[in-house]
Amino acid sequence: MQKIKILPESVASKIAAGEVVQRPESVVKELLENSIDAQATHITLIIKAAGKTLIQVIDDGIGMSEEDARLAFYRHSTSKISDVDDLEKITTLGFRGEALYSIASVARVEMKTKTQEMELGTQIIVEGGKIIEQNQVHCEKGTNIIVKNLFFNVPARRNFLKSNATEFKHIYDTFQRLSLSYTNLRFTFIDDEKLVVDLPQSSLEKRIQFYFGESFLDSLIPVNFEKDGFSISGYIGAPHFAKKTKGQQFLFLNNRYVVNKSVSHAVYRGYEHLIEKGEFPFYLLFINLDPKRIDVNVHPSKLEVKFDDENLVYSSVYSAVKDALSTKDFTPQLALNELDDFTSQTRIKNPVVNPHSFIAKEIYGQPKKDFAGTETEITRTNQSERDELFTDLDIVEKTKQLINSLSFEKSDEKDEAVVTRQVWQLHNKYILTPIKNGLMIIDQHIAHERILYEKAIQSIENSIPLSQQLLFPQTVELSKPDFELLIELKDYFEKIGFDLKPFGKSTIIINGIPQDVKQGKEKEVLLEILEMYREFALTNVTEEKENLAKSFACKSAIKAGDPLTEKEMISLIDNLFATKIPYVCPHGRPVFIKLTIDELDRRFGRNPSKDY
Repeated sequence: MQKIKILPESVASKIAAGEVVQRPESVVKELLENSIDAQATHITLIIKAAGKTLIQVIDDGIGMSEEDARLAFYRHSTSKISDVDDLEKITTLGFRGEALYSIASVARVEMKTKTQEMELGTQIIVEGGKIIEQNQVHCEKGTNIIVKNLFFNVPARRNFLKSNATEFKHIYDTFQRLSLSYTNLRFTFIDDEKLVVDLPQSSLEKRIQFYFGESFLDSLIPVNFEKDGFSISGYIGAPHFAKKTKGQQFLFLNNRYVVNKSVSHAVYRGYEHLIEKGEFPFYLLFINLDPKRIDVNVHPSKLEVKFDDENLVYSSVYSAVKDALSTKDFTPQLALNELDDFTSQTRIKNPVVNPHSFIAKEIYGQPKKDFAGTETEITRTNQSERDELFTDLDIVEKTKQLINSLSFEKSDEKDEAVVTRQVWQLHNKYILTPIKNGLMIIDQHIAHERILYEKAIQSIENSIPLSQQLLFPQTVELSKPDFELLIELKDYFEKIGFDLKPFGKSTIIINGIPQDVKQGKEKEVLLEILEMYREFALTNVTEEKENLAKSFACKSAIKAGDPLTEKEMISLIDNLFATKIPYVCPHGRPVFIKLTIDELDRRFGRNPSKDY
């Protein structure tokens, strides 16, 4: 019995389309690249519902004849290459001849096109891969393609599309990359009948200022390098502008946006010790190389490339970045009037803690007597009772006991000896405090992150925001994707204490901020929260409120390097052990470690049974 069958064309076309058209952004990318290859000077992108219901690209390029317009919807039909030798000298963005065929297989497509010589243009309507209508129409020179109801005949693929904000972000990123690469063209972007971007022909520097801000260009370092037929130009960011994500890294090979791990590593290595591990510098680099020395026919997405001499490319990029950085002095300048007064801006409040709880016994060594003041008084307790409590309870039981010990009960102070509580800060990063059986070392950032995370979750669930109103509201100009994301999460932002008001197409007015956000940092914190939320959304499957709470906690918490007063350190410890799970941060990192006396004795070769 025959088991292997040749798939029908209707099935094979949908499978093939899946390699090229993965989401609305894939359609946008292919159509914009076609317009660029058609020598357009003005390209307009129009979308609705993040491209799920409508994607339209209009250009003033050379257009197509009636015959070519029909052939364009057949598989592997292209005007850019004709034989296998042409694959070695590709200079256009498209060349595979699969774009229109793949798009038309999973959507309803209408195309109008006209060349300079034609009196009437050609209209072709395709549905599910079949041409159902062809007419002559009046239209402008160039090509106008409308893609409606993407994946209408592949419901499984449509169900896997993300939210409108996420899909819009992918489209915006592709539009941004192409408009940065082709600054000699005019680009217009309209979303749901609202103008998002209208970029006239300009310089690369003007495009950078538009996308990243007027002052951003001042922090960039120009790159210019040539060697053995290899040239690289563009900009890299100053080390202090490095971020935790790769969102602002652009590599263009012969004006084609590509992704290459070797080049990325060469850039990273060029920074040597100027950035920390896990940070990624900004770069916008253009590599020009003979097309015969590269292979872009690696994947249908055309994002991956191979070089005939990887070592040359790596060493050249590394040298270019290092040489550019060597021209700048990155020694930090200290302005005394910019020092923060941490003493007058304590962001941590003392919690209410049971003086006989596990918290008091483990951290303070005895039942608590008084939490007020910088020198807190604590009382002695029975050593065997504490040892029994700590030894027998596992982390879950200890957590339960923490939860049950959050109400303050006035203790009997009769016959209780008084001792002084001690805390120290190490390198403005770790808090050290003695405990009954040794020393506890607390990471101040992670500890505050755990506190703020639980506080944010509680505020969201109870809808009781704690907000401080700003004397002077702050105006923040956001990118379109950030604005759409913020609007989507606005209710959650307000529940954790932000008072936000949309203004115009992409502007937000901050009227109030959570009590834990330091005034003067509201803009910076808001942008960082959005950036981290997007990172979490891509790598986690948790709920929106969880991701937002994690992002808020991480970006609002005190940082490593922030000096703390003795009172702030004590308050931080008190708040930490009033949380439900004080042992780990929301990301799973340990909040504190304990160094026991027995371990110290062992390290120093001391016999615990002897006093000398």
